[in-house]
Amino acid sequence: MIIIGIAGGTGSGKTTVVRRIIESLPPDEVVVLPLDSYYKDNSHVPTEERQSINFDHPNAFDWELLARHISMLRRGEAIEQPVYSYLTCTRQPETIHIEPRKVVIVEGILALSDKKLNRQMDLRIFVDADSDERLIRVIQRDMLERGRTAEAVMERYLRVLKPMHEEFIEPAKRIADLIIPQGGHNEKAIEILKLYIEKIAGQ
Repeated sequence: MIIIGIAGGTGSGKTTVVRRIIESLPPDEVVVLPLDSYYKDNSHVPTEERQSINFDHPNAFDWELLARHISMLRRGEAIEQPVYSYLTCTRQPETIHIEPRKVVIVEGILALSDKKLNRQMDLRIFVDADSDERLIRVIQRDMLERGRTAEAVMERYLRVLKPMHEEFIEPAKRIADLIIPQGGHNEKAIEILKLYIEKIAGQ
């Protein structure tokens, strides 16, 4: 089994890189654990206060549960992955049953931000992209998928995303084994990555 962490800023192309890895491997050999599934349950927080939670800060995540789940998968045990609702900012009663696979990918903006989790990983990847490109993608995505205005997205970017990126996400480059510039458009880097994973997973 190989545990891979894939981090990078919002809109950097992490999802594209993950998809390309999945496409290169047999469907029963890879499983993805989205970091977003491991947000802390905020059901105890008053509803009106949940909107002010900083979901781009490491403190927003249940690192202990994620680390325990990765340990279980490595031991060959199945896990029950949490389901998180962005609408209510709470963990849902249902879970997703995950069986161990040869390749386990932990993907999210802060996937390389927890020391204990980093020690569990066999390969740490940082997907990099120009800040202007990331902002454009975030604006397009949030307007299309979340019904936000361009002005609202840019205000949030300057107030939350940019400072959190500089403080917590960007430093992950220093511990990454591989940095993929140009996000999902870097064909050569993705090809090298796929070959490496195939080699390790096949052992």
